This record gives sequence, C-alpha cells and structure tokens, in this order.
Amino acid sequence: MDQNKAKRSKAAAVKAQTKSMAAHGKMPKIFVLDTNVLLHDHKSIYKFQENDLVLPLTVLEELDKFKKGNEQINYNAREIMRAIDKLSGKGLFDQGVALGKDLGHLRVVMSKGMTPEMKAGLMEDTPDHRILSVALQIKRENPDRVVVLVSKDVNLRMKAKAFGMPADDYLFDKSSEETGFERRRLKSVRVSEEILAKLFEAGSLSPKDIKAKPGLNEYFTLRTATAEAPVVFRASTNRIEYVKKQYVSGIESRNDEQAFALDALMDPNIPVVALTGMAGTGKTLLALAAAIAQAQDYKSILISRPVIPLQNQDMGFLPGDVNEKLAPYMLPLFDNLAVLKNKTKISPREYKDIEEMQKSGALQISPLAYIRGRSLSDTFFIVDEAQNLTPHEIKTIITRAAEGTKIVFTGDIYQIDSPYLDAMSNGLTYLGDHLYDQPLFAQVKLVKGERSAVAEMAGRLL
Repeated sequence: MDQNKAKRSKAAAVKAQTKSMAAHGKMPKIFVLDTNVLLHDHKSIYKFQENDLVLPLTVLEELDKFKKGNEQINYNAREIMRAIDKLSGKGLFDQGVALGKDLGHLRVVMSKGMTPEMKAGLMEDTPDHRILSVALQIKRENPDRVVVLVSKDVNLRMKAKAFGMPADDYLFDKSSEETGFERRRLKSVRVSEEILAKLFEAGSLSPKDIKAKPGLNEYFTLRTATAEAPVVFRASTNRIEYVKKQYVSGIESRNDEQAFALDALMDPNIPVVALTGMAGTGKTLLALAAAIAQAQDYKSILISRPVIPLQNQDMGFLPGDVNEKLAPYMLPLFDNLAVLKNKTKISPREYKDIEEMQKSGALQISPLAYIRGRSLSDTFFIVDEAQNLTPHEIKTIITRAAEGTKIVFTGDIYQIDSPYLDAMSNGLTYLGDHLYDQPLFAQVKLVKGERSAVAEMAGRLL
C-alpha cells in the first residue's frame, strides 16, 4: 500500500509540475518528424534536446522502401530503423520511450485519417497528407504545448501552414548566412605602396603587416591605389605569400581565382579543398589538371559525383546493366577529361600518361555510391557536384581518407538538384562553414566564367 501511495503521490506531483510548466510556457515542445528528416540525418532523433518527438506510422512505412541500396539515403534508412528497433518497447506506441539522458520521448502514432477540412482542401490521400494529419491530431490532443511539423519538403510545410499547423525545416546542420564562408572571407585588403613593394621583393609578408585578420589558407588580394597582388595566408608557413600563376597539365590560370584554386590544389599541405562557383568557371577541369600533374605522388586518381536523377527520372528505366545505367550521370566527368586531353596545350607525354592511367585503372571515374566502405589511401579524390550532398555525406566521404589522400570538392551551391537541400543546408556550404580557418582546409570561390562568353552571360543573367 505504501508503494502504491508513493506512486500516486509522485504522479500527482508530476501532473502538478506539468500544469505549472504549461502555465509558464515552459513545457517541452512536440516535434512531428517527416520521413525526409530521418533520411537526411539518421541521428536527428537525438538532436531535439528535451523536446518530445512523434513519428507517424507512415514514416516507418516509407523508411522500409529505402532500406535496400548503396546510396547514403539507404544507409540512413537502415541506421534509423535499427535505432528505433533498439528503442522499441511497450511504450513506443503509447506514451513514448525515453531517448536518453536530458532528451525527450519518442512515440509512433497512427493517423486517424484526414479531417473533413483536409478532405475538402486536398485532392489525394498521400503519405505526406497522412503525416500532416498526425501532426494536426497531436496538436488537437495537446492544446497546452507547442507542436511543430519538421520537414525538408517545402511544399508539405506550406500545406501544413495552410491548415494552421506550425512547420519548420530541419535546421540542425544548416549554415547561417551570418556565419557562413561568404560572410567571413576576405576579398581584398588595402595596403600601402611600401607593403606591396615589400611583398614583391621578399615574396611574403607577416600577418602583422596588414590591417586584417585572414583565416588560415585564405586567398585574397592586396590592393593599393595603382596595383594589386593575389596572396594567401598559408597555414604551413604562417606567412602571407604571393600567389603566382601556374601552368598545370596544359591548363594555365586565366584569372586570380583560378590561380588561387591551382595553388590550393597543388599544395601538399592542404589535404581538403573546396572549389565553388557557377558553371563554366573551371572548377572540375582545374581539379582534374592538378590531379594528373601530381599523379606520381598518388597511387590513384578517383573522380566521382553523386547520382541525382533530374526531373524524377528513374534510373531503373534506363537500358543496360548497372554501369550502363550510371554512364549518363558520369558523362560530364568524361567531358572534362576529353577537354584536358584534346583542347589544351597538354604535351604528347602527358596525353600518353593519361591514356595509360585510364587503362591501368590508376585513373577511375565512378559513382559516389561505390565509395562507401572503402579506405582511400594515397588517392587524389575529386568529388564533383558536391552541393548535392548532405552534411553527413560530406563527413562520411572525408572520413574515408587515409594517409596521403587529398580530397577536392567542387560545386555550385546555387545549382542544387536534390529537392531537400538548399544553398544553406547542403554539404558544400556546411563544409566551408565548419572547416574555415583550419590548417588542413582551403576554399576558393571562382567567379569569372571561362567556358565561353555565352556560358558566362547565362550564368550571370538567367
């Protein structure tokens, strides 16, 4: 009897505390998660602090469809299903199960069907609409708490708001414009004629010589009223050094940004490089040229890109085996290789070396999905179209790097094919934001298009 009395007393205390917290607006929030959040980040359920989480049963059904495959999204589906399985118990479909110390509870809820308002406003009974119906249902059942639908699908978020349901994007790995690379990087620094003359004479300066604080391996321009000089604050020497134009594998830098890019690509002390910029600025071509120029320093050159079918085209409908299905998505990489071999001032010896590397397998072009599980040692690894990767995918790729490996990410953060990423949440932006001012990292933004005048005009104006 004493134990029962103690339990009732504790329950009453909890109830009283809950009412008090509700009255003061301190109740933990309830977040209803969409499937794409879990597929984007399989550790997302542990990132909402003390707040409670709800997974519509439809989410588990959708996760089941993604569990087979070698892409990151398939891996995330399997990992989150394993995590939910470990948490599963009697409470998972009732009051919820605790996610851990200082974390909230996780509960799986079945939809009670679309409300009359939803039936009147929405044409079909779809998985998205079932998820929305659960969110509205949880909101009705918890009038004293803040309930928010979390989805990376902007269309679902708009539908939710149309029915009075608060909805947000998943923001835990989203970079802020206030702290991003663009906000922090130096573009140019005004110096005196004496300082610039000192740079030209000695080839380098002390960071104390300029009235600015650049990040490690940051590229920028020193300017006077009459002259300018491209420089880098090199982490390996702790000096501001003059950046000379280079001639690499038949490619000569045409502007300061390309000179910056080649400098970072050719520096053995910078194992992680990010090249950003619009189409036609030469990102992939420069990376490929640098890789071939340093082929003797690496066991292999690996060039890859994520496979993102455009306009909902399913690869399964393409003819042929898996390699033939993937070939169309790898064509841009082969195009860059063809440009390097046939349309530059590459020497006959360098041309022959490229041919031999392709035949021997020392130079490979393959889909990014094939990289998972590999340990890449002594490899020059180029990841093209990196803006279509999630932050977790970027981390997974970098952790594949063993000793002697250099990884180069290229992409345009404003040309994203994935429906659940944007300029602030993609992996390339995340990379620059989190590795800025690190001695093993450099990022260069290419601005001027060099593919053709037509391509540059389109990139700027269309």
